[in-house]
Amino acid sequence: MINSLPPGFIMFIGAFLIPFLPKIGRQVYMIFLVILSTFSLFNGFGTHLTINVLDYNFIINHSDNLSLPFAIVFHIAAFITIIYGAHKDDWKENVAVISYAGAAIAALHAGDLFTLFFWWEATAFTSVFLILGGNTTRAYRAAFRYIVIQVGSGMFLLAGAVLFLYSNGNALLGQMSIDDTSGLLIFLAFGIKAAFPFLNGWLQDTYPEASEVGTVALSSFTTKLAIYALARSFAGTDILIYIGALMTFFPIFFAVIENDLRRVLAYSLNNQLGFMVVAVGIGTELAINGAVAHAFAHIIYKGLLFMSMGAVLYRVGTCKASELGGLFKYMPITAVCSIIGAISISAFPLFSGFVAKSLIMSSLGYEGLSFIYFMLLFASAGVLHHSGIKIPFFAFFAHESGHKPKEAPLNMIIAMVIGSVLCILIGIFPSIFYQILPYSVEYQPYDFSHVLSQLQLLTFAAFAFICLWHFKIYPPELNSTVLNSDWFYRRMFPAVISNVVDGLKILNEKFSLNYSNSFNTIKKFFHDIMFENKVIDREAGFDTQIVLQIFGIIVFILIFIHLK
Repeated sequence: MINSLPPGFIMFIGAFLIPFLPKIGRQVYMIFLVILSTFSLFNGFGTHLTINVLDYNFIINHSDNLSLPFAIVFHIAAFITIIYGAHKDDWKENVAVISYAGAAIAALHAGDLFTLFFWWEATAFTSVFLILGGNTTRAYRAAFRYIVIQVGSGMFLLAGAVLFLYSNGNALLGQMSIDDTSGLLIFLAFGIKAAFPFLNGWLQDTYPEASEVGTVALSSFTTKLAIYALARSFAGTDILIYIGALMTFFPIFFAVIENDLRRVLAYSLNNQLGFMVVAVGIGTELAINGAVAHAFAHIIYKGLLFMSMGAVLYRVGTCKASELGGLFKYMPITAVCSIIGAISISAFPLFSGFVAKSLIMSSLGYEGLSFIYFMLLFASAGVLHHSGIKIPFFAFFAHESGHKPKEAPLNMIIAMVIGSVLCILIGIFPSIFYQILPYSVEYQPYDFSHVLSQLQLLTFAAFAFICLWHFKIYPPELNSTVLNSDWFYRRMFPAVISNVVDGLKILNEKFSLNYSNSFNTIKKFFHDIMFENKVIDREAGFDTQIVLQIFGIIVFILIFIHLK
């Protein structure tokens, strides 16, 4: 029976025993849960568990060539995150991390829309505690906005699932069309979690507010689960090509001027998701391989960058570029790991980002999408600026900040070293990495044209940064917060609601005055009938008076509505 349970389920359930364990035993137990869940991946492809309820089959555990690579990297991410957070004695965060990871892994193996919905919402409710773990007023407010948006995504998914069931007689998770209302609702649900343009503000709003451990976990699961869902249901949907291209493009400008380096990484995450969305939109076997490979590599190198900035935050107390610099001599291992993450995300040859991104760029070339190709080339140059250079440069080199911190705790260093080694190994041995991808496609990333064109792009992008910095044209680090689409609910909506409330207060005061005068007139009328004219005895008629007053109020309201 236990072998038929979906991977991740044992992690999700087992998480609730964590509060009863001592700190040391807690970490060992969490790693044990991840290892135990990993064994479920060896059950092979196919449907392993179905539950019938009211003549509906919930497909609880279905595995195939698409879910497998995501499940592998999700387990790796969970393992690294546990090690990274081992220095903290916070059972609430431990529960949130392991249950969140378990829910995300279980969601990968949902075979129908309703099972997916359950785990979809589970990821939302478990991950919100990672944001609350920031223990600041900003974190609490961000957590509230986050859960509203994530639950909203779930409601779209549920509505789409119900309509899909009604229209098709089943709710199997598979290829869909946005031409149907059900498909469009589900597409929107996935788009919110994937941080589509104008639906992305929650990402930059929440990730930097979580704890250093929480941010690493958040960067690994939610958005990549959405990429998996899009690849499962909307592969080859043309509009995704243009949505993804826009996603790669616009975050660059925000990331360049942002001061908080964890927010820079959040914008960078949005940019990287765009590459995956473009690949899903193309929908060919090569492109889907590219989307999966990029998601796999991205979880590791983005987690590595978040871990390095988390270590800086833990030791220095800030991640603002204007308050950092010169940390290389005090945190050399963290700095080196950060540089490896930066080189990987910039897609330097011999690193993981190169062998993953090459698949996507080649698929664009094969499909003749020249304009999109050049948009992604520009975006790749932007990645080098905001993540490849800005993150390590301003944190560890740019100028002397006066901070003299200790090196990161040993467990943090171990986690970062594991991430760094994986970034290098994937880049050096791409053929082994490609074997876990969904489709068998013969592809060689290290041909002369790929390597030469990428090195040219990186060289010119780096030269541009040097020139901008030397001539003091590069945007300075300013102690400010950059807002994009989150402006609507962080600034506009509160202002609108505040004005509406103030207006309602004024209207209520005026209405109350008019209502009070009208009510007193009606009350006096009935009072005169009942008591002044001795129709009803005062004591005996007290209850009747109340009834008549209520009746009078109802009549007044009906007359008011009629006149309106």
